Amino acid sequence: MKLKLLIMALAVVFHCKAGKFLTLSDISGSSYMPDSYSSVRPLNDGESYACISDDSKQIVRYSFQTGKKLSVLFDVAKAEGSSIKKIDGYILSPNESVILIQTETSPRFRRSKKAVYYIYDVKNGTLVPLSKGGPQEQPIFSPDGHVVAFARDNNLFLVKLLFNNSESQVTKDGQPNAIINGIPDWVNEEEFSTARSFDFSADSKMLAWVRYDETHVPQFSIPLYKGMKPEKQDNALYPGQFVYKYPKAGQPNSKVSVQTYDIKSHVIRTMDLPMDTDSYVPRIKFTSVPDQLAIVTLNRHQNQMNLFIGNARSRVCKLALKEESEHYIREDSYQQLSFSDNHFAMLSDRSGYRHLYWFSSTGQLLKQITSGKNEVVSYYGYDPLTRSFYYSAYDGSPLRTAVFRTDMNGKTKKLTTTQGDNSAIFSKSYKYFLHTCSSLTTPPVTSLCNKEGKTITTLVDNSELKNKLSQVAMPVKEIFSFRTSEGVELNGWMMKPSDFQPDKKYPVVLYQYSGPGSQEVKDSWDAGFLPGGLFESYLNSMGIIVVCVDGRGTGGRGAAFEQSTYLHLGQLESRDQVETALYLGTLPYIDKNNIGIWGWSYGGFNTLMSMSEGRPVFKCGVAVAPPTDWRFYDTVYTERYMRTPGENGEGYNLGPLHHADQLQGHLLLCHGTADDNVHYQNTAEYAEALVQAGKDFDMQIYTNRNHSIRGGNTRTHLFRRIASFFQNQFSR
Repeated sequence: MKLKLLIMALAVVFHCKAGKFLTLSDISGSSYMPDSYSSVRPLNDGESYACISDDSKQIVRYSFQTGKKLSVLFDVAKAEGSSIKKIDGYILSPNESVILIQTETSPRFRRSKKAVYYIYDVKNGTLVPLSKGGPQEQPIFSPDGHVVAFARDNNLFLVKLLFNNSESQVTKDGQPNAIINGIPDWVNEEEFSTARSFDFSADSKMLAWVRYDETHVPQFSIPLYKGMKPEKQDNALYPGQFVYKYPKAGQPNSKVSVQTYDIKSHVIRTMDLPMDTDSYVPRIKFTSVPDQLAIVTLNRHQNQMNLFIGNARSRVCKLALKEESEHYIREDSYQQLSFSDNHFAMLSDRSGYRHLYWFSSTGQLLKQITSGKNEVVSYYGYDPLTRSFYYSAYDGSPLRTAVFRTDMNGKTKKLTTTQGDNSAIFSKSYKYFLHTCSSLTTPPVTSLCNKEGKTITTLVDNSELKNKLSQVAMPVKEIFSFRTSEGVELNGWMMKPSDFQPDKKYPVVLYQYSGPGSQEVKDSWDAGFLPGGLFESYLNSMGIIVVCVDGRGTGGRGAAFEQSTYLHLGQLESRDQVETALYLGTLPYIDKNNIGIWGWSYGGFNTLMSMSEGRPVFKCGVAVAPPTDWRFYDTVYTERYMRTPGENGEGYNLGPLHHADQLQGHLLLCHGTADDNVHYQNTAEYAEALVQAGKDFDMQIYTNRNHSIRGGNTRTHLFRRIASFFQNQFSR
């Protein structure tokens, strides 16, 4: 076997030179990434949309009817008196007469960022800074378009466009690592998927926001070294540190309150919100009724969601809706909550599957719009003229999605017919939509369709990418399913070498994520660690088959399947990966003695759990940035699925750190030292536990890198490290 793999490795070197296999630089770069539209915004006329040009130099307006270019809304080359080099993003005023141009963007955490914004008057062509007081965060226009609100240094500010862009400060109590106004703290941003927590009233007279008091949240310190790309010269001799508030499971969270500001009278009020002191406020949103503020709260266990309708002036809040679950409320219920006139739409799994429900503004259920086992994935909106709802949902299988329209009478039409992964961006009139579809074997194609789903024209076909891929050895891809020894049917995909020979025995690597509600197995170009299976193709070039199976706890198959892992994360997920390895070992072309497993983040956690499950099916594994003890991870995510350590100590003790002595197979641990999400602490403590248990292992640390482990040559090095590790282990 060792000689055989050596010959394969030599063949890989030769074929890479001939261009038949992808190189590491190919897969870590962007040359084999699909083209797509950037920052599409449907415009008010219902007939056109805007997007950023490929070179990030223009904001271009296109016709929904023909797909042809109509005009240029903004051009960097004509931006006189500014130093704008490229457009990072843009925000249109409600009447589209003014555009905020985003430049010089600096990421903060996963979703939040600071940037320098410019106010561009479309008619006059004038361009001026939004503020000269420093970079801004998350600016928004008031509904009348006359005021812009933004955050900076934990406070909120207003810029009045009709008063020579005069700037005023709304809050003054913001303090680093103490008080934050309008911008979520780390855990609220990360786990509630939002970077802004402030909004204008419908009449533009009030501003509301969530105030986060993180004074008593424990502080976490991350050491920073000089490093490279970029270098931190201040840390050349003595390391520096990044200090922020991070509530680990069971620890205090920020105290949240909802405040409002009367723009004319300058009065700040605190909403009289009936909730527990340790509750969350994942969303606030003014409705179409002036002064009417919708506030979503979650209890700390996240199994009860309340929707309050409050009066921003009187401060009185009335309960409109209570959503409860035996285990936890899925994030879609508040993430995709959508208000329309005197109604709102909400996704709920109260039937056991995630479906769309239509409520009056007072919380009265008017109609369940969708039903059955095909869960709704994304809600696009409601057209009051036709009284129709637009959404994407699973299409006969959790592997595939389609775009649908359902009217108030329950009549449903599937608007997309191409099999695979389908999504849409609708015009404001709902007369047209941009349709993007891909499959396991076909890169994304974006077309322009009419309201009945008929294709008008193809906008992006990725033909250049298809041509490039036709010149390289891409995987043979297939979807399969099997039943475990416990009778659970699981779905998977398999990527085989392009020269696959069924009479040979191949080593296998299982790639998985396995986290609650996640989905890696789907008929989509996104299947694989990188789009198109690029990293898998590199492993294929070494003669390795790559397989991915979604075990229990993953999404698309209803609440019972997803929430089966509640209170004992990693137990069923690891069991299902072991069962996958056992099943693969029965296939005639699989070498059951050479099976590996790898994953990143939760996938790293489940790699360790699977290698410690008890059945020695994995010869080796790679865990990248793995949580090793859920006591080290944040409150919102961990307690949603595990409750607190005090309530569920037995469940927490299932983690890898507590079973290091049970690890079987050779392990490579990888982590970035500046990971603000899954702290390096997880790997450091687990490595020590392995040492004390007498377990040998490999370890790869990346200086100053966060959870994504990027920068300079870092990704290429990581990919090579993982691939070489598996190749070396399988040759033994």
